[in-house]
Amino acid sequence: MADLDLCFAGAGKLARLIRTRKVSATEVVRAFIAQIERVNPRVNAIVTFLPELALRQARALDRRLAKQRTTAAGPLAGLPIAYKDLVATKGIRTTFGSPIYRDHVPAEDALLVERLRAAGAITLGKTNTPEFGAGSQTFNAVFGITRNPYDLDKTCGGSSGGAAAAVACGMLPFADGSDLGASLRNPGNFCNVVGFRPSTGRVPVHPSQNPWSSMAEQGPIARTVADAALLLSAMAGPDARAPAAYNEPGKVFARPLARSFRKVRVAWSRTLGGLPVEPRVTRVLEAQRKVLQTLGCVVEDAEPDLSGADEAFHVLRAVAFVQKHHALMKTRRADFKADVVWNYEEGLKLAPERIANAETLRAQVFQRMREFLGRYDFLLAPVNQVAPFPASEIWPKEIDGVPMANYLDWMKSCYRVTVSGHPAISVPAGFTDDDPALPVGIQIVGRYRDDFGVLQLAHAFESATEIWKRRPGVASN
Repeated sequence: MADLDLCFAGAGKLARLIRTRKVSATEVVRAFIAQIERVNPRVNAIVTFLPELALRQARALDRRLAKQRTTAAGPLAGLPIAYKDLVATKGIRTTFGSPIYRDHVPAEDALLVERLRAAGAITLGKTNTPEFGAGSQTFNAVFGITRNPYDLDKTCGGSSGGAAAAVACGMLPFADGSDLGASLRNPGNFCNVVGFRPSTGRVPVHPSQNPWSSMAEQGPIARTVADAALLLSAMAGPDARAPAAYNEPGKVFARPLARSFRKVRVAWSRTLGGLPVEPRVTRVLEAQRKVLQTLGCVVEDAEPDLSGADEAFHVLRAVAFVQKHHALMKTRRADFKADVVWNYEEGLKLAPERIANAETLRAQVFQRMREFLGRYDFLLAPVNQVAPFPASEIWPKEIDGVPMANYLDWMKSCYRVTVSGHPAISVPAGFTDDDPALPVGIQIVGRYRDDFGVLQLAHAFESATEIWKRRPGVASN
């Protein structure tokens, strides 16, 4: 296979080819290295690049396979990955996108890295993220801006923007990401790839300042739903170090995704409770409603009651910023970007009764969403209320004429779902009529802990539309 064919082959297919020795891990890694060297200077998605380390790991795997055949290979054996630069990697620079940690080298791996290495993944580097993952626009003072592969003047989204851009360009077969407000779904949407935020506790996190937190989740980014499920199968599952982890093994995601959706009830939400949405986004999504009907779904206009979600999200996020940044704010405040300082200060202003009320509101949002999804099997809604905007803008100041008050307000179509705790995925749904055309994804939300069901509907939608096959020109030119 030619290098570009290897780079855009499905992760599952690549893993089978490596296990059966039809292609060597070394050949695969070399192909991805060449793609990074050719494309990354234009998009800036991979910010720490480790080709020699990856080649050593690939050669070692090839030697084991030559002796032991497939018994030496895990499910991800030979597949390269670059970890989000918020994830600790032992002996490998991890900056969190912050000048404070410009030269930081962790002494231990995060649990996620442990798991993916055990599954056979090969470390190729780190992907770009905004400072401390704050914001759905990927830029920082350490590495600069990551650009959208479909229009280099636009943002790739965030905070897993480097991961999504790298996958879209064939620089990685898949990538890890994390999502508090929108950070898996938003860049998936902006880069025409899949970004999946699993249910609370599905992917355990360690180390963590708050291992009981149920707001931020780790999950996969991939070009197809099947590849996202493959990566999730290695990421998910309980761990004694993560007390909030869900007690179900990751192997449940290795099952076939095909199923019938005949008479499955789907709620179709245009605005997720009256949010402003750009008309060009709405036009793309409305054109895909018929796809659900051809799959056999019963599609009905319906809006969940997410009142209270905005207050709950803002308060609980601000509390988390105080917990995370309080010590460094005392000595390094000038080294934080303005939006992080603002979010931290919002946390300092909070009265105890407002924090307590936020937890109550969140509980109410969950129960109302649970009841809503008792009537419907799935909720479909916009991922983002806007199409990719200029990379020179920190965040959109208005949407369809409605002013945005701060760097979080434009993410409501994602973060309202975060508050509910339900699994949600972004799947490619089409392109705007701009020149160049810009990606638009659709958000599929499922019942609590029905992560596999969400993947199944996403897979069916993807198979019917095949929009994911539209590569960015920068990846092939």
